[in-house]
Amino acid sequence: MTTIAHTPLAEEIARVSRLGHLTAANLADATGGDPSSARRWRNGTRTPIGEHATRALELTAVVERLAQVMDPSYIPVWLIKPIARLDDRRPVDAIHDGDYRSVSKLVASLEEMPVA
Repeated sequence: MTTIAHTPLAEEIARVSRLGHLTAANLADATGGDPSSARRWRNGTRTPIGEHATRALELTAVVERLAQVMDPSYIPVWLIKPIARLDDRRPVDAIHDGDYRSVSKLVASLEEMPVA
């Protein structure tokens, strides 16, 4: 479900999608939205509502933090890679399932790693 864009949420999703090199598939996987809606969200022409908006904001929070600890071009790979500390789930699936906190804790562990 979408609403007309040019809202702060639409702008946030578009900005963070560019920052983290997110694809429409990344957005769709994390939010449960369909790929065509996710494309519009990523382009800032539509805004998700309800659960889709909640999951999109959780994803943007993760991506902003990841951009501080890894090359942003790697973020889409990290999001779809099974992670042992998430019981071999992909981070996008954990976010989709409402388990943002587990992903956030994993990102916190990356933030705490010493920089070489």
